[in-house]
Amino acid sequence: MSSIYLTKDGRNKMIDELERLKNRKPLIQEEIARAREHGDLRENAEYHAAKETLTNLQQRIAELETKLSRVKIIEDQNMEKGTIYIGVTVKMKDEDGDEYNYTIVDVEEANLAENKISVQSPMSQGLLGHKEGEQVTVSLPAGDMKFKILKISR
Repeated sequence: MSSIYLTKDGRNKMIDELERLKNRKPLIQEEIARAREHGDLRENAEYHAAKETLTNLQQRIAELETKLSRVKIIEDQNMEKGTIYIGVTVKMKDEDGDEYNYTIVDVEEANLAENKISVQSPMSQGLLGHKEGEQVTVSLPAGDMKFKILKISR
């Protein structure tokens, strides 16, 4: 399996979610036990809903545990400075003079509201490997756009 590159903050959020889910599991198991006491399980909607919730919860716990076992912390990686790669923040300007700041992260951490874009996104793919001061043409779904890379920070 391939590695998942996360920031320390992204990894901590994943660990927090895992702990919340593990703490919730006994509560759902209690719901199932209470619903079981109500008789015929074939027609017991409360029982079936609780069982489905537990199944989904167990799947998410397993998914998080698997992902956490593959995590590599971006900050711990020895990557070349001044080059765009996962984990950097890029300040750039388009042809109209509009400025953008994006942090390139793993798909697990992507959140456009926080200006965190997935390393797999067309924007990231067009920026990877480029350096400060370069003019870059990025192929986006809306068409090609040109950007000047103003600053790269970690």
